[in-house]
Amino acid sequence: MTVASHIVELKKKHEHLSELVEQAQRAPGTNDQHIADLKKQKLKLKEEITRLTDA
Repeated sequence: MTVASHIVELKKKHEHLSELVEQAQRAPGTNDQHIADLKKQKLKLKEEITRLTDA
């Protein structure tokens, strides 16, 4: 897997997590900790994408 294709996959995962966060925020009774965990995963992916694109 090339770095470029890895970045593409990370971006897809990041977008999927964004959708999950939005759905969780709209759903009544969603656990705040679950939303926070999704956001942390999203942030880690974003940091990895940034690290790879800046390298």
